Amino acid sequence: MPNRVTIADVARLAGVSTMTVSRVINAKGDVKPSTRERVERAINRLEYRPSQAARSLTTRRSHTLGLLVPDITNPFFPAIVRGAEDVAWSEGYAVSLSNTVEDLARERAAFEHFEAHRVDGLIVCSARLPDRELAQLVQRHPACVLLNRSAPLDGITSSLEVDDVRGAHLAIAHLADGGRRTIGLLAGPTRSISAQRRRWGATESLAFHQLEHGPDLYAEGEPTEDGGRACMAALLRRRPDIDAVLAYNDVVAIGALEALAEAGRRVPDDVAVVGCDDVRLASLVIPALTTLRTDGYQLGRQAADLLFERMRGGPPRRVVVTPELVVRASAP
Repeated sequence: MPNRVTIADVARLAGVSTMTVSRVINAKGDVKPSTRERVERAINRLEYRPSQAARSLTTRRSHTLGLLVPDITNPFFPAIVRGAEDVAWSEGYAVSLSNTVEDLARERAAFEHFEAHRVDGLIVCSARLPDRELAQLVQRHPACVLLNRSAPLDGITSSLEVDDVRGAHLAIAHLADGGRRTIGLLAGPTRSISAQRRRWGATESLAFHQLEHGPDLYAEGEPTEDGGRACMAALLRRRPDIDAVLAYNDVVAIGALEALAEAGRRVPDDVAVVGCDDVRLASLVIPALTTLRTDGYQLGRQAADLLFERMRGGPPRRVVVTPELVVRASAP
């Protein structure tokens, strides 16, 4: 295996000092045009590539962003990653991804990993950690944006939030206006802030429409297809009279469709189903899902834009996005 070309090799070929080569590479200091040209020829001849680690020591920047997501298998999060990466790439930054698989220990470890590797900024999607612990971890990073989570540190952290309460209001109102009277909620894990807010919003809206609400119509499970299937089956056993459900996300809603089919319930004739997020699969399943649309790709772009604002010294901001109800065959 050939030895790695070093800055000293370039300096020897160009007949200059390593300091002069460093100035040419980093575009700093005065270097005569003829000398600069000689150094650049040596760089090209030797195919020299500067060590990113060495450059980081000089510039105190890694040109890397950290991105933390709770479950990369949920199709909502890859869209966020793509949006953030596109913005990062345009700014000359790479993105390091950590998938915490809904595990608090892995979420803590991800914060520590990104801190140890000195990322220049961090985007945290749907953090599950308690506020106090999250605040302590956020403070150890030079710049951070929380996505789908309120900023625990006023004046320090920017946040990009989906108005889940408003979204739940839209969904319940649509079901109530469509004549549904026994509406269940397939909730995500209680550690999820989005799940908490959607439950609050649904409960408020059910009360406003003078519809029944309470523990009998609430099923909590993992935010997965299997979780949705299990919750829907449990809800049907407990309340066979149910005629509609609002699911924590589209993946849970797809699991609910499977459970309803297994139980011989027709969608939407017997039970209407509404999801959240509007991932690509939502329009492809049969029946196609009515859902609350939030553009994951644009969320990723907005989160990255907010992060670069903070990295450039801009003030922290809180941005709220309102979901849009997309009506399809599962709840016309």
